[in-house]
Amino acid sequence: MALSRVCWARSAVWGSAVTPGHFVTRRLQLGRSGLAWGAPRLFDLPCRSSKLHLSPKADVKNLMSYVVTKTKAINGKYHRFLGRHFPRFYVLYTIFMKGIISIPPFANYLVFLLMYLFPRQLLIRHFWTPKQQTDFLDIYHAFRKQSHPEIISYLEKVIPLISDAGLRWRLTDLCTKIQRGTHPAIHDILALRECFSNHPLGMNQLQALHVKALSRAMLLTSYLPPPLLRHRLKTHTTVIHQLDKALAKLGIGQLTAQEVKSACYLRGLNSTHIGEDRCRTWLGEWLQISCSLKAELSLLLHNVVLLSTNYLGTRR
Repeated sequence: MALSRVCWARSAVWGSAVTPGHFVTRRLQLGRSGLAWGAPRLFDLPCRSSKLHLSPKADVKNLMSYVVTKTKAINGKYHRFLGRHFPRFYVLYTIFMKGIISIPPFANYLVFLLMYLFPRQLLIRHFWTPKQQTDFLDIYHAFRKQSHPEIISYLEKVIPLISDAGLRWRLTDLCTKIQRGTHPAIHDILALRECFSNHPLGMNQLQALHVKALSRAMLLTSYLPPPLLRHRLKTHTTVIHQLDKALAKLGIGQLTAQEVKSACYLRGLNSTHIGEDRCRTWLGEWLQISCSLKAELSLLLHNVVLLSTNYLGTRR
């Protein structure tokens, strides 16, 4: 009894009660569990709140990186597909992509819309439908046709400047025939070679307005300085002259119907509404004149108007 009182006294002095072993062991287990679980929860609260605050930014960065990577991969496949299956279209597409139109964001997608709305201006002939080819070629020929009367009037204006009376009469007669709707003969044109080899109708002696009109007749821009226009006309006519020589050696019979029509259209004839046989006949006349010329490039250039204006009633 006395011993128990001593134990209780000691516990009072120590500030705690000594209980049987099972109770003390339980208290120690609870204390250990509190130290093991309770304390880390208290220290982890600030860290967990900071993680919850930073994780949305990391998710957004990961999402953006994923989208950019996928977009680059799809864009690469898209370019490879166009380059492999539509090489001509891909060239035109890349030109637009590298130009002003691709500067604003997502503007490259406007290329397809613009090509759909303006196929004549933006697409090459390879992508035109048969009906579009006929319609668009008619439109282009109407543009160059508008300059024909102007060119004939310039020829009439220089007639008094020709020193040879016989040449003056021949040029007057040729202009009159064309204005009356008559298709000139080959000898009527070749008889004027001397007029177009030097003053006043040589390539270097043509007036500025005359050169502009000829540029429109060749579907070339006329909004350039006259010396540059004259140089472009020389280059263009020289190329046609060389092609004529090669074509004469090859023979018109070696060309397909479409090639014949394209050759005629290039040289000023609206061949979209003319039969193949008639086109071959006209191309033969052109080659006969072209191969008879040497330095008279100005006459070959004017032949675009002289030989095509009234052929088979094509004058409109």
